[in-house]
Amino acid sequence: MISLDALPQLHSDLVLEQAKSTESLRFCLVSLGEKTFAIELRQVLEVFEPESITPVPGMPAALAGVTNLRGTIILLADVRAVLGVVPASVLPKYAVVVRHGTQQVGILVEDVPEIRTIRSDDLEVPSVTTADEGLSLFSKVFKTEKNLSAVLNMSRLLASIEGAANESNP
Repeated sequence: MISLDALPQLHSDLVLEQAKSTESLRFCLVSLGEKTFAIELRQVLEVFEPESITPVPGMPAALAGVTNLRGTIILLADVRAVLGVVPASVLPKYAVVVRHGTQQVGILVEDVPEIRTIRSDDLEVPSVTTADEGLSLFSKVFKTEKNLSAVLNMSRLLASIEGAANESNP
């Protein structure tokens, strides 16, 4: 009887092993203040520069207003305060459109410096021992050239904004 170790390894087996060890994900990096965050590229529908923002009365501060994107009304969220970024006096320049349930929401950001591919080995789960409550808004962290960047957990981030909207409108 021949042992399995004595059999030649198939090329397709080698490719499969390599694919597992070098699995990578693509992220849209966004800047807010001095911080860089990442959004999984599969969640990003579009990045655009809003021409005008119409405020909606009675909404929480995290909801900057709405804009028209080729005939579709997009809700715009200013998440700087939620993420602990000191808001400047002016609104960010770009909106990254993501899907939240059946709706599209634009996350206002100051810049979109790049699309980056990150190996899954380079992603780490944030420490749960930190007292920072905003930690639940981050699914992973990774190191860039300058500092740590956090991958935004978009469903939790948008749910927290939606919760704030529901609390302000009883």
